[in-house]
Amino acid sequence: MSSSPGSGLILGVPRETQVGEARVALVPEVVNKFTTLGHRVVMERGAGLSAQFPDAAYANVEFVDSAAEVFARADVLLKVQPLTPEEAAMVREGTVHAGFMQPHNNLAAVKILRDRKVTSFAMELVPRISRAQSMDALSSQAAIAGYKAVLIAANTLDKFFPMLTTAAGTIRPAQVLVIGVGVAGLQAIATAKRLGAVVEAYDVRSATRDQVKSLGAKFVETGVTAEGVGGYARELTAEEKAQQQEVLDGRIAVADVVVTTAGVPGRTAPRIISTAAVERMKAGAVIVDILAENGGNCELTRAGETVVHKGVKIVGPVNLPAQLAYHASEMYARNLYNLLNPALKGGALNIDWSDEVFAGTALAHAGEIKHEPTAKLLEG
Repeated sequence: MSSSPGSGLILGVPRETQVGEARVALVPEVVNKFTTLGHRVVMERGAGLSAQFPDAAYANVEFVDSAAEVFARADVLLKVQPLTPEEAAMVREGTVHAGFMQPHNNLAAVKILRDRKVTSFAMELVPRISRAQSMDALSSQAAIAGYKAVLIAANTLDKFFPMLTTAAGTIRPAQVLVIGVGVAGLQAIATAKRLGAVVEAYDVRSATRDQVKSLGAKFVETGVTAEGVGGYARELTAEEKAQQQEVLDGRIAVADVVVTTAGVPGRTAPRIISTAAVERMKAGAVIVDILAENGGNCELTRAGETVVHKGVKIVGPVNLPAQLAYHASEMYARNLYNLLNPALKGGALNIDWSDEVFAGTALAHAGEIKHEPTAKLLEG
C-alpha cells in the first residue's frame, strides 16, 4: 500500500474525542522518525494540545481542520482510544488502523472495520513476548497507572507515607498493600517504596514473588497460585478464591492503603475486596482501585468517584494514563513506531504475516476477524 509512487504513506492522527482523554497518538519525536522513513503525517489541528504538544512543536506535519479530512486521507490511521462506530465508518476501505480497540466492548466498530476490509492492529493484543516489549502499549500505560495510583493514595491518606523522626516524636510509616503484581502493580510497589511506606504485595502468580522481593516489599503468601497463559493470571476456582480471601482480608484489615491492579484482559475485573473486608479496615484507610473502569476489584468501587464507607475512602480513578498525558503519549507513540517500523520500509506497508507480532496483534484483516475470541463474540 502506498499513497502515490515514491511519496511514502500518509499517517493520520485525529484529535481524541473521548471525555477526559488527553493523550495523542504521535508526538514530535516519533513523527520525525516516520518522516525520516519517507512517510508523511497529517494531523487534526490541536491533536496534541491536551498532552502539551502544541502544533508549533511538530515539524514536517500537515495540519487539517477536521477529523473527517484525516480519516479521508490516511493510509495508516493512528489513535489512542477505540474507534467509535461512526469513526470506523470513516476509515478508508482497505487501509490500516492501529490503536486500542477493546473489541469485547466495541463489537459494532469491529464489524464495520471487518466489512470495510481494514487491517486493524489492536494495541492491547501485542503478544507478551520479549521481542515485543518495546511495542507493548498495555505495559507502558499500566506503568503510568501504577505510579499515579500511589500518588492519589498518598494525597488521599491523612497520614505520612514515610517514617519521620521529629521533635514531636516518631511518625510510623504507612502500611501499603498492592494487590496484583503486573506492570502496574510493580510500579505501584516501587513508587510506594520511594515514598517511604512499608509495602507488601500479592499476586496469584507465584512467579511474581521474586519481583516483589527485589523491590524491597514483602510477598503475601496465601497458598494459592494461578499461573496463566501469556504472562497473565487465570481465573481462580471458588475454593481458591475462598482460601485467598481469608489471608488477604487479614492483610487488608491492617493496611493504611490498598492499591488494587488485578485484572484478566477482556473480562470484568475479579472482585477481591468485599464490603465486609472494607468494614474491617481502619477509619481513614484508602483503597485506590485502578480497575474501576472494568468493574473494580473492590465491591464498593464506583468508576470516577470516591466512595466513603464507614470511614474508608475507595477511590475509583478512570483513565489514569491520561493524567500524565505528556509522558504517556511519548511512550505510546514509541510503541506504535516500534510495532509498525518493520513493515514501513521502502515507502510502502509490507506486513510479514509470518511474524507472530503482526499476526498476534491483528484484530481484523482482509475482511476477516483474526482475533479468535472476538470472532466468536461476533458469531454469537
